[in-house]
Amino acid sequence: MPRLRYKAAAQDNILDILAFITRQSGSPKVALKLTEELRRKCASPAVLPGQMGRLRPELRDDIRSFAFRGYVIFFRYIDDVFEVLNVLEGHRDFDTHFNEEE
Repeated sequence: MPRLRYKAAAQDNILDILAFITRQSGSPKVALKLTEELRRKCASPAVLPGQMGRLRPELRDDIRSFAFRGYVIFFRYIDDVFEVLNVLEGHRDFDTHFNEEE
């Protein structure tokens, strides 16, 4: 079973989502619930065998993604690691968040 790892960008994305939802809803509890759901959704493919998600060759050859509640979770498999790269709103310009050096 792959180990789950979050890149710093993905951790920052989730914290940004938490802050945004808290501001918009006025409820830290609502924001925390959503970010916990996002984390659970990120963890679910890590326990499943094989290659999950949609390939994203327009971003990079090793990147995959899946959608959840208006967000897109970007990840890759590296040996025995399921690495979450970014968690972004579905309408964002994804190209600006990926480069060849990562």
